Amino acid sequence: MAKLLRERLNFGKVPPVLDVPYLVEFQKRSFDRFLQKDTDSAKRTDEGLQAAFSSVFPIADYNDTASIEFISYALGEPKITPRECLIKGLNFAAPLKIKVRLNIYEKDEKGKKIFKESREQEVYIGDMPIMTETGSFIINGTERVIVSQLHRSPGVYFAPDKGKTHASGRLLYTARVIPVRGSWLDFEFDSKDILYVRIDRRRKLPATVVLKALGYSNEDLLKTFYPVEEIHLKDKEHYTRAVSDVLAGIRTKTNIIVPATKELIAKEGSKISKVALKKMEAAGIKEISITRDEIIGRVTLRDIVDPTTGEIILDGNKEITEEIFYKMLSIKIDTLHLLFIDNVNYLPSFRETLLTDKVVSQEDALKEIYKKLRPGEPATAGASRELFAGLFFDPKRYDLSPVGRLKINEKLGMDTPLDVRVLTDHDIVEIVRYLLNLRTGKGEMDDIDHLGNRRIRGIGELIENQFRIGLVRMERAIKEKMTLTELDEAMPHDLINAKPVMAAVKEFFGSSQLSQFMDQTNPLSEITHKRRLSALGPGGLTRERAGFEVRDVHPTHYGRICPIETPEGPNIGLITSLASYAKINDYGFIEAPYRKITNGRVTEEIEYLSAIEGEVYIIAEATSPVDKKGNLMGEAVSARVGGDFKMVSPEEVQYMDVSPKQIVGVSASLIPFLENDDANRALMGSNMQRQ
Repeated sequence: MAKLLRERLNFGKVPPVLDVPYLVEFQKRSFDRFLQKDTDSAKRTDEGLQAAFSSVFPIADYNDTASIEFISYALGEPKITPRECLIKGLNFAAPLKIKVRLNIYEKDEKGKKIFKESREQEVYIGDMPIMTETGSFIINGTERVIVSQLHRSPGVYFAPDKGKTHASGRLLYTARVIPVRGSWLDFEFDSKDILYVRIDRRRKLPATVVLKALGYSNEDLLKTFYPVEEIHLKDKEHYTRAVSDVLAGIRTKTNIIVPATKELIAKEGSKISKVALKKMEAAGIKEISITRDEIIGRVTLRDIVDPTTGEIILDGNKEITEEIFYKMLSIKIDTLHLLFIDNVNYLPSFRETLLTDKVVSQEDALKEIYKKLRPGEPATAGASRELFAGLFFDPKRYDLSPVGRLKINEKLGMDTPLDVRVLTDHDIVEIVRYLLNLRTGKGEMDDIDHLGNRRIRGIGELIENQFRIGLVRMERAIKEKMTLTELDEAMPHDLINAKPVMAAVKEFFGSSQLSQFMDQTNPLSEITHKRRLSALGPGGLTRERAGFEVRDVHPTHYGRICPIETPEGPNIGLITSLASYAKINDYGFIEAPYRKITNGRVTEEIEYLSAIEGEVYIIAEATSPVDKKGNLMGEAVSARVGGDFKMVSPEEVQYMDVSPKQIVGVSASLIPFLENDDANRALMGSNMQRQ
């Protein structure tokens, strides 16, 4: 018998280092993580079906006399083979059952809850569509593919406000916290430099209202966002300020001299340098003289009170006038706490925001927020507190997800554990601090189109979201049924009606924008369909709203998303394809493989880097010449740094591309001599091959 397998010849200049990975791996892995079918029910992690069930259960009735607890779920085997489903026009699905426990309670004379009894039972929920070996689903006898969605990652984003610029051309900055589910929180500056907050894009409030609702007082807030200087009024003519780091860069109005050696550290009218501060510290100088003009016009931290009468001479956060200054001297006030505002590193905008905000106590702040969110309803203390706590601090109603927490930690330099999936007081304070720093030119703004800020929602996550919507509908029905039914004889299956859950799943597979009829023209069209990424769909963009920036090729696409394969027409750039070697990590960010280089020598070690990790390294091209020992040749090597191409010496290079075809996707990589094609023709070619 003749040999049927022909040997493949490779005419490439670069020998292959890494084989092209299994092309539908992500789809299958995502669905497996959603089902966790082969994992023991006690060892299942909190994702997919497990997360959906545990977020909705336990369900208690309105009178709190009974509750239904979730124990575990089990998936059976599909009754029909995929082939039969295709012929008979059926769904390829497996039965899903959940084991639940109905707990019944009684109330004693004092109204305390006492446990009475519990009943366990397995309840059939419905048939869950199952993925075939090739990564598709069979719904009503047709093969369908669920396309992965590319959406904005949850987290915190700092950006200049689009369209609203100040008359002087200054940018107005905004901060936005985006959760996976829950209310959005926006902070923004207006043209007068007052900081405002919006909850769920409603009418704006001064930002300090939210901070006061968290329990901070005026004094706490001023101390948090400004350094406080201690000034001593020694007598009518002699005043001093404490020496601290904030004095660096300030002009002194007097000579500063070391008392012991009479050495001049800083001359009158000159700026105090960091060196001068170190010298003062070494010489043991604790305070330096200050003139009257440097005190008048400054802002106090606390109220200034007459020690004899108890009368308030000046409220906190107000400027000291000449009249008040002499009054303080006459009643012998010796210590002042003043805010340090230098208009360079510390701007007056935050204290001005506090002045515009008329709220005094935490209770008033909570009521103010309630009025904005529920206009027309009476704001009581209890209802206001409950509403605010439910907005950002209740895990049932607000979820950042581990990805969102990771992004917030990275941006604000914090180390909150990833399982804290709600906002904390500390987060909100740090977001305001970062925004105030942006105004003074510190910190970085975010690029929304950077692949470090966009993540992929796989099949598993998309179905989980639909499943959760169905479970919430089911929860309402169960609560009503529990209130109306006699619970003495009832079993869980009498109370649970799973129709809404399966209806939501069916609707998703049947009519969602991301559930598409599988393109089966040829094997290539099938594979590329499963590797497709879409920015459209629920929670994504719409064609009309998407501008040019979102559709454009971004430097971070290199090795992650194919720059060529995309449809022509209204969807251009919104529907893209995964690059040949790209992998998707547990958080949903796309990673590209690179070969590690040490001291100019290419090693066999391969590392996958995400867009954020890859930015900091110097990465050489796959075609860079290498000698037999694996050393990079030549004086200079062409490499990527950040988003630019530069020539660097071989010793500086840290990583190297795996293959010249890693930049393109599966379709484009089949075009011979791709580098000689015009980009537009290559785009058409890669789309035509699928027809």
